[in-house]
Amino acid sequence: MSDRVVFHVDMNAFFAAVEQQANPALRGRPIAVIGARNRTVVLTASYEARAFGVRTGLTLPEARRLCPHLVFVPARNDRYTDTCARLTAIYREHTPLVEVASVDEAFLDMTGALRLWETRARPGPAPAAPGDAAPELGLARAIKARIRAELGLPCSVGIAPNKLLAKLASDLQKPDGLVRIRPGEVARVLETLPAKELCGVGPRTTEALAAMGVRTCGELGRFPIDALILRFGVIGRRLSLMGRGIDDAPVVPLEESPDAKSVGHSQTLPRDLTDRAAIEREILQLADLVGRRLRAGGYAGRTVALTVRYKDFTTFSKRCTLESPTSCAFEIYEAALRVLGTIRLRQPVRMLGVSAGDVVRGVEQGLLFEGLRRRSEAERAMDAVNDRYGGGAVTRARLLDAARYEAWISPAWKPEGIHRIECER
Repeated sequence: MSDRVVFHVDMNAFFAAVEQQANPALRGRPIAVIGARNRTVVLTASYEARAFGVRTGLTLPEARRLCPHLVFVPARNDRYTDTCARLTAIYREHTPLVEVASVDEAFLDMTGALRLWETRARPGPAPAAPGDAAPELGLARAIKARIRAELGLPCSVGIAPNKLLAKLASDLQKPDGLVRIRPGEVARVLETLPAKELCGVGPRTTEALAAMGVRTCGELGRFPIDALILRFGVIGRRLSLMGRGIDDAPVVPLEESPDAKSVGHSQTLPRDLTDRAAIEREILQLADLVGRRLRAGGYAGRTVALTVRYKDFTTFSKRCTLESPTSCAFEIYEAALRVLGTIRLRQPVRMLGVSAGDVVRGVEQGLLFEGLRRRSEAERAMDAVNDRYGGGAVTRARLLDAARYEAWISPAWKPEGIHRIECER
């Protein structure tokens, strides 16, 4: 087993905890953070609300039935991304090897940092318990105490020899937990642990494994690897390694993260739409959001995809390929309209999504036509104003509706170096 020491820091009920910290009147009360639109769902719930069964994905009426005194709080993405950046700064004071996995969780490779921690001989804000002088525990407690003191937020920390086990450890004791899995304890911990607890093993895989007689991680690790590969393909080998607690994936710092593969936005509409002009208007707004974030990251996309969800939740996507990569929202919009023109809408539309794929970075567009060049310059000018005064401060005449820009739930989950960016508002 590896001698690495990896932390997984998982912020507990992150959106809800941030809102409760920002508004003392919400502390100790059951709250649910929701999107800005009437037909949104619960994004996350405080632990007070979870005690009533309120969970992510419930509709607002469902959540209200479970907890009549539930407080709905519109999401404030600016608060979450700012908090994520502040958390990342704390992590980086302890190690340069910080991988921000999402807005509320990060992996820290503490292998080298532990040596420095020991030589400093400086007591942390929360010293190790008597009889347990493990430096990794002392360092984890210090990080937890720092986050609590500066941000007022609880978090759970998992400590293990790799990322797979560290994430597993952080899930074992919530909220405000601290769990360490030593190399010699891996087999014992995994022996009776349900396979579904492993990150990446979803309901369908769990069901397929159960049909093969595999229900625990221990059984998964002992199952013939050839049989797993026959059933799951190349994923079968990975499942076998996971069942044995083996994971060689490095902690990848933000500055070494690969470029984005796609950038997209989607939204559940305020009402089901059948009118083509209204649908095109929604697509224009989505294209604006995609183009803005492409430009902010220095990206350009070569393919444009349009996703449609009908009233009965049937969902499908179609795409087209552009002649050259673009970050121009109007070009993305026109490409999405061409895709829309190939679709015969059979039901009212509940949700729309636009995304730019085959993304490349650092491609300067040589716009040959004056009209396209002016559009690009206008969009960048809009970006500058909206970055300063907030999303929607300046927009297209067709989108003049202030309510449409309230509480954007932006997918900027990482302060920088994002991999794949997808969002539903």
